[in-house]
Amino acid sequence: MIIGVGIDVVDIERFGESLKRTSGLTARLFTASEASRPLASLAARFAAKEALAKALGAPVGMHWHDAEIVSEESGRPVLEMRGSVLKRANDLGVASCHVSLSHDAGIASAVVVLEG
Repeated sequence: MIIGVGIDVVDIERFGESLKRTSGLTARLFTASEASRPLASLAARFAAKEALAKALGAPVGMHWHDAEIVSEESGRPVLEMRGSVLKRANDLGVASCHVSLSHDAGIASAVVVLEG
């Protein structure tokens, strides 16, 4: 059963300007592992976190570091949840999470599907 679906798109150049303009924003949004990635990948990961928030019903108190997008050896993205995000997912009965990332032509996008 589908519990939630979220989608988000990010203008990569504008996102990069925001990261440069706002001191500490990268550290606030991303784990150390995520922060080491190139800008387009960061924008896609931010889109995934936003899509996840939408799929979870935009819970109050969600911490950015409680959702981390890691890559399997194959390159497949996997969304790891912990803390505030995991609690909300458990409250909703989420059993599995699917995430898809893309970036092309200056736009990053992500889709998250939560299943029970």
